[in-house]
Amino acid sequence: MNVQIDKYDLAVIGAGPAGMMAAWRASECGARVVILEKNDSPGIKLLMTGKERCNITNAETDARKFVEAYGKNGKFLLNALHRFGVQETLDFFHENNVKTKIERGNRVFPESDRARDVQEVFMRLIKDKGVELRTGCMVKKIGFSGDEIEKIILDNGEVRANNYLICTGGLSYPRTGSTGGGYKWAKEMGHKIIEPEPALTPVLVKEKWVKDLEGLSLKNVSVSVYQKNKKRDERFGEALFTFNGLSGPVVLDMSKSIGKLLSGGETELVIDFKPALDPGVLEKRILRDLEENRNRAIKNILTCLLPKKLIPVVLELSKIDPDKKAHSITKEERKNLRMLL
Repeated sequence: MNVQIDKYDLAVIGAGPAGMMAAWRASECGARVVILEKNDSPGIKLLMTGKERCNITNAETDARKFVEAYGKNGKFLLNALHRFGVQETLDFFHENNVKTKIERGNRVFPESDRARDVQEVFMRLIKDKGVELRTGCMVKKIGFSGDEIEKIILDNGEVRANNYLICTGGLSYPRTGSTGGGYKWAKEMGHKIIEPEPALTPVLVKEKWVKDLEGLSLKNVSVSVYQKNKKRDERFGEALFTFNGLSGPVVLDMSKSIGKLLSGGETELVIDFKPALDPGVLEKRILRDLEENRNRAIKNILTCLLPKKLIPVVLELSKIDPDKKAHSITKEERKNLRMLL
């Protein structure tokens, strides 16, 4: 049985935050709106952001400083930010009973640490304004009449509207619905598509030992990227080991530059676990710890310097027996240990 063909003021493809926000605002201005979402519920990816806490925005309210984090093309965002910037975003959620808090790196989260609270704001607003939300609704193609969109062809019918808005996201997370359909439709409409590149994504590494550190979160570390023995990028903050690589705020921020470097050859990631200590100070710290714990096994001494989960890996890479007593650690072993920290 086909869905009834109807005509709306606006048809929005995609029920993520952008699609729901646009639909709500249009309906607030009097438009009759329908949202077409292929998943069974809206905001799937939103619920996963910030480890299911939803990193709403960054607290930097100066638009020009805000866009610096987006590289040389960040100025593209200025027009949008001047119309509805960080302060307006915070006010929007506060007015809708979602209190926020600011964490390290100026990251803004709901006080409740629940991404679902953010999702529920959008769902409540579009419901209150009478927006029609169709879930499980797959768009097969966009039908044209000359240079204009005539209709959206679904797997079970058609939708016609005076205006159409594509809010389908990118290619970043296919299982959440971000499969890149919007690029295809935009290209069919004559838009020039710049080839998408990885960004804000975890990084895979070839070393197998990272799987032993899966889930280990690191704070106040430095992550550097080298190519041909030259440092190409460096960031400070939080990182996270995954079963096959690295993630966390620092790595996600660097992932775009890493992707570009990989196309030019072998690239190396270096983590400095103690960036606040210069090599000389770190060497003295290790010597002091070894001297004060001469008869203890090295694996038990390093707990003052490293997370417990990291110690076996560091010792293996340093080629030091974990049960070796501190007084037996050689100068060469001490040097290897310092280099890995």
